[in-house]
Amino acid sequence: MGESLTLAERMRPYRVLLASRARAQTRYRTSFVTDVLGTLGAGLAELAEVWVIFHNVKVLGGLDFPAALLVFALSNLAFALADMVVGHLDQLPSYIRAGQVDAFYVRPLPLLAQLATSDLSLRRVGRMSVAVVALVVALNTAPVSWSWSTVLLLVVTVISGTAIFAALFTAAGGLQFFLVDGSEFTNAFTYGGSYAAQQSQQVFPNLLRIFWMFVVPTAFVAYLPTVAILDLPGDHLAPSWLAWCTPVAALFAWCLAGLCWRLGTRHYQGAGG
Repeated sequence: MGESLTLAERMRPYRVLLASRARAQTRYRTSFVTDVLGTLGAGLAELAEVWVIFHNVKVLGGLDFPAALLVFALSNLAFALADMVVGHLDQLPSYIRAGQVDAFYVRPLPLLAQLATSDLSLRRVGRMSVAVVALVVALNTAPVSWSWSTVLLLVVTVISGTAIFAALFTAAGGLQFFLVDGSEFTNAFTYGGSYAAQQSQQVFPNLLRIFWMFVVPTAFVAYLPTVAILDLPGDHLAPSWLAWCTPVAALFAWCLAGLCWRLGTRHYQGAGG
């Protein structure tokens, strides 16, 4: 009982911070609704891109439209969830310039936990809703052989995919301590990784495929699980059994993210240093 109470006490500051951020965003309803509609429009635009491509070609990179829709849905759902929780780490350069990071250091909570709870991007529910609807449509139109293993793989994929994107945001945040004005470089891994995760990996040359699978493992977010769920043949670089290694890919991504974050925070010397 003592341990559970201690855990509850430790989690209470995070719950209070997140609740206050949520209330602050929903208080101004017109602004909040406008933001949600904006992310909804962005999600619909990306979905329209997939539809236009497969309206002109029947198969691309070994995927037909239902399979490509499943890849799109899984990748967008994972990215929207990660973006909601830690996507605001993109704002770290502005915190560094303003000296706000120094204020975080004097508080009792860990720096990463404070930055993660410093905002909660509820406007991402617009893009998330597009992904959820696309996922439902894809699972009902694609030839899915339903079983307990299929359901388990879907759950593991969403959780691990979200963890992979959250790790990319964290790694990008750690690199921002070195590259305060280098957001374009870090965005190549976060938003570039998100775009790569929406595609069939077979459309990329082998070097890029290896990069998106074993360096920045976004191929595990949606493409490999889709190959396994739909029982597609895959190829020598993407056999279907690799989909079950998605949690391993998430762990690898977080090891890299932790290393980047540790190096970045140790490099930081203060607003004036």
